[in-house]
Amino acid sequence: MSKIVLIHGAWHNGKCWDQVSQLLEKEGYEVEALTLPGNGENDSKDVTYGDYVEYVVKTLNQQEEKVIVVAHSSAGHVMQMAIPKAKDKVEKVIFNNAWILPDGKAQFDFVPEEIKAVMREEAKKSGTGAIPIDPNFVRGMLATEASEESFKALMAMLVTQPLVIMETPIDAKDFQALDIPKVLLYCTKDVSVPPGAFVGMFKSLGDYPIVEVDCDHEGLFTAPEVYTKGLIECIKI
Repeated sequence: MSKIVLIHGAWHNGKCWDQVSQLLEKEGYEVEALTLPGNGENDSKDVTYGDYVEYVVKTLNQQEEKVIVVAHSSAGHVMQMAIPKAKDKVEKVIFNNAWILPDGKAQFDFVPEEIKAVMREEAKKSGTGAIPIDPNFVRGMLATEASEESFKALMAMLVTQPLVIMETPIDAKDFQALDIPKVLLYCTKDVSVPPGAFVGMFKSLGDYPIVEVDCDHEGLFTAPEVYTKGLIECIKI
């Protein structure tokens, strides 16, 4: 079986994949869940977008065999930058409600002005350049289907997010040119973006398969069994 490399999005870390990792391992998969620089529990927030890319590239290039990469949310555009530099180690990319950006654009180019203004101000006030965790944002936009217990566990796990992941324009040309299989694991109950936005981003890459699961944006944490079933379907396509 192929090894699965799981890559989290903003405010997250490798621990957020624990339940999914355990379910995949029960099915016989080898799993590695990365934590991007600045998102570890005690990490400095003084990181660059290049630090994210270099970390992923180094990790992928160290793999003994080709792996399947799963990118959640903001990890989508980090993968657009990283995978061309490690293409010989990647068998397939599975995007999960991921931000897939046009060339020369940053994630904040597609976020409403009022939301990014608040995030920038909060990052400035933090003194670290990192966006704090807003429970109302998480509950209202990301973990909308979470039980109270699951929501509390998620909040305890999330970390402040260096702003650079939102503000850095990417070079998408090299990824667009790659001939690597791609699949979208689409969480249908996601309300963090307008309806169909994540599907539209994915379709900009070409005509590739889409697998739907009945989850919110945080399905990897709030509905791990349903999420993992869909993920395995993506792996097997």
